[in-house]
Amino acid sequence: MEQEWKYFLQQFEMYLRLERSLAENSTIAYLTDITKFTQFLLHKHISLLAVEPVHIRAFLVALHSGGMKATSQSRVLSALRVFYKFLLLDNHITEDPTGLVESPQLGRYLPSVLSVPQIVSMIKVIDHSTPTGMRNRAIVETLYGTGMRVSELTDLKASHVYFEEGFVRVIGKGNKERLVPIGAIALKYIKLYVEEVRVHMDISSGYSDYLFLNRRGKNLTRVMIFLIVQELAKKAKINMEVGPHIFRHSFATHLVEGGADLRAVQEMLGHSSITTTEMYTHLDRNYLKQIIQDYHPRNHINNHN
Repeated sequence: MEQEWKYFLQQFEMYLRLERSLAENSTIAYLTDITKFTQFLLHKHISLLAVEPVHIRAFLVALHSGGMKATSQSRVLSALRVFYKFLLLDNHITEDPTGLVESPQLGRYLPSVLSVPQIVSMIKVIDHSTPTGMRNRAIVETLYGTGMRVSELTDLKASHVYFEEGFVRVIGKGNKERLVPIGAIALKYIKLYVEEVRVHMDISSGYSDYLFLNRRGKNLTRVMIFLIVQELAKKAKINMEVGPHIFRHSFATHLVEGGADLRAVQEMLGHSSITTTEMYTHLDRNYLKQIIQDYHPRNHINNHN
């Protein structure tokens, strides 16, 4: 039975990489979740091909009992749906056991965002007199100016910044490309970094086209970007959890609050579904509600007669 799941796991990995063209991190996440499930089945002496909805529900209950949050359970179930779709497509099974399994109930998730003054305060604490500071300014301006993901930033190529046109070419999830407009301020600091810092660096072989580099001339890692942002937030005395992804949320929220078309925001973020982008309308509604509470005269009258 153990050999069975190893075989199907190998085949599933090939399916994810070749047919779905998933990024490395996404592939690893899927395989990790499926491995947890197969270990659960091995313990119960159940074959992967004999799984029924009741087994999947029991697995989710076990995850819940182990302290896993509903959002994580939902992600695992999503991985199982993809896995059994693969088995169905390859005719290993005739029915998908995940079809009758409901997703865990999720509360509304609204991501944290930075206000414009908070972003400005982070920029102000950057030491622009150093090469590292000039690079970090360009990084912050790019994250906030395009809404790109951290992985997209670390993989961003210098040749994909079109200064004259005011666009950057971003390689997103599943190697999908999109052109994202970028403002004059962000372009200004990218250009300063390229012409005054990057041009003088000793760039390692194979990294000549990566835009943002570390001191060894290689592209920055996700962890390094996180540390840069965290340090800036600490210096700016921002009392909330701040990571690179918060700039993506702030980018989208500020656009929606300013009246941007949701489809346009979806395109810039690289969301495959408008539903994902719609969470920013919830943030916008909260903002509008706060405006009414703060500024409408009827909310400041003690006697509402």
